[in-house]
Amino acid sequence: MANRLFQSVIHQMRSTIDCTIGVLDSNFNIIACSDLGRIGENIDAQEFHTNIGSKSTIVNGYTVKALGNSDQLDYYAFVQGDDPLAEKYCSIIAISFTNIKFYYDEKYDRRNFIKNIILDNILPGDIYIKARELYFNSDETRSVILIRALDKNDVSIYDVVQNLFPDKNKDFVININETDVALVKEVKQDILSKDIENLASSIADTLSGEFYCHVVIGIGSTVENIKDLAKSFKEAQAALEVGKVFDTDKSIINYDNLGIARLIYQLPTTLCETYLSEVFKRGSIESLDQETLFTIQRFFENNLNVSETSRKLFVHRNTLVYRLDKIKKITGLDLREFDHAIIFKIALMVNKYLKANPIKY
Repeated sequence: MANRLFQSVIHQMRSTIDCTIGVLDSNFNIIACSDLGRIGENIDAQEFHTNIGSKSTIVNGYTVKALGNSDQLDYYAFVQGDDPLAEKYCSIIAISFTNIKFYYDEKYDRRNFIKNIILDNILPGDIYIKARELYFNSDETRSVILIRALDKNDVSIYDVVQNLFPDKNKDFVININETDVALVKEVKQDILSKDIENLASSIADTLSGEFYCHVVIGIGSTVENIKDLAKSFKEAQAALEVGKVFDTDKSIINYDNLGIARLIYQLPTTLCETYLSEVFKRGSIESLDQETLFTIQRFFENNLNVSETSRKLFVHRNTLVYRLDKIKKITGLDLREFDHAIIFKIALMVNKYLKANPIKY
């Protein structure tokens, strides 16, 4: 499609520029040319390849200039000749074709289309129209996996993930910002949540083991319609933020597995503050020291079992009972009672959430 677009413009320029002009691909093959018989020919431009820059370069009697920026060189404009006029022609053609390529990418690039969907940069009514233009299957099952770098690294996460998922017709790797890369992955309809987590884990292991790049990964829910990809992406973002508060030891956070943490994350802070003030009428949660909070955590982890908790804490059973009685005296809640334990557990999570003040999407 881009080749035909380049060729159409060159055909219009042919009567104005009285020398051979054209476009090369990344392998320096001629893909569009004013001399139609030369299409497919290769220009030996190794010298140019080693001297890539923003200026024109003379190669074997041709003036060659890259289209676009130097980070992604897919096409080059060329003009036959090595004089100042050829250089001017080449610069003008390069500018024209760069703008044409930008327009083409905006209109026809599937990856850009997906990016606009997940970032809510396209109207819902236009999604299906655009999908038909691109011959894009709107009803495939997909999931958004958001990969976030935790530290600065010379390694490009985008490039690594792109190499891991090279099928650009099924999987789309999208740069979101300096730290985040989104993978829109096509999956089977009956795929299990655990399978997607295993996939995310393999991505994290590859980045960590081979490139020493540590990441956390948020997984949005699986969706069966293209318009719901924005929802899945927001869920992946939320998973990372909620995980940063409640699951700090995890590197893979699935939105579907957040449980009550997801509910707390959606509550307004004023409601959370009201809840805390009602639960801790007798005394503030801050009045509980670290040893007491650690005891409570272990008590919850052992399913409110006094004997098992005391064994894990290496304390006498009566010592643990004394600590639980102390908590009841301070807060009015007896953690040995299931209902009280639920209230206290939620209160601890709400307090942690308020202190973290995460970003909401």
